[in-house]
Amino acid sequence: PNAPLKKGLKIAFLPKQVNNPYEVIVDKAGIAAAAEFGAEAKEVGPSDASASSQVSYINTLVQQRHDAILIAANDENAVCGPLKQAMSRNIKIVAYDSDTNPDCRDLFINQASSEEIGRSQVKLLSDMIGGKGEIAILSATANATNQNTWIKFMQDELKKPEYSGLKLVKIAYGDDDDQKSFQQTQGLLQAYPNLKGIISPTTVGIAAAARYISGSQYKGKVTLTGLGTPNQMRQFIKDGTVEKFALWDPKNLGYLSAYAAAALASGQITGAQGEKFKAGKLGERTIGANGEVILGPPTVFDKSNIDQYDF
Repeated sequence: PNAPLKKGLKIAFLPKQVNNPYEVIVDKAGIAAAAEFGAEAKEVGPSDASASSQVSYINTLVQQRHDAILIAANDENAVCGPLKQAMSRNIKIVAYDSDTNPDCRDLFINQASSEEIGRSQVKLLSDMIGGKGEIAILSATANATNQNTWIKFMQDELKKPEYSGLKLVKIAYGDDDDQKSFQQTQGLLQAYPNLKGIISPTTVGIAAAARYISGSQYKGKVTLTGLGTPNQMRQFIKDGTVEKFALWDPKNLGYLSAYAAAALASGQITGAQGEKFKAGKLGERTIGANGEVILGPPTVFDKSNIDQYDF
């Protein structure tokens, strides 16, 4: 635990896709954090979020002998084989944002408690639509670990008596693609004329859905919430398309992930429950069950606070 952080560590961020604006924010902050402790860091990755698109990048990073690979998994199992190969060569694996199968990594840096995210999204929407009506979910890809975990908790939350007036009619998938998410929103609103609300727990999905609703007859009639960044959602909050949405600070997620990777690669921690490590300005963090480290509770953004944030 008292070992110093090694100098000159080589670490790489492998996001779901390199052109996703949210992932860019996370990875840039992680690369900046690496500079604080004298590491060499970079971002590499695919331009599409398909299940197997990350595999070739993992293999290349293993050949380049990185000390740690940080991955936001598109599919929890598709990346397992190459990640296990990396681990067998003493390369530390940190999943962030979207977990891999726990056997294939040392740590998972979670944005917030998955349960808290899922349940709070249902509560947020229910409060805005008066607890009654048909609702839909617009997700990313059908195999995205984080999305599916949140949706599972949303479905469980909907079983509670206080949500008996809500009916989940459809889970749609926009594949974290702007145009497809836009079309899926259009499809949902045409297929379910009585739809009262949509939860889109993906930054690409919520922005595309807001764009569609803002220019349609559904503005002011269908309530949209989910997970988005303030900069992409600001115009939709201000024009009344969206009242409230949530997210954590993605910069802090990247920052914490970088320090966790460095602590692993320096031998300060192994990934065992109860171990502690220092994460720069974020202070000391403790590893929970299944190698999970939680960043903190999500923030709700609305007209009153959105201009205080720039990311």
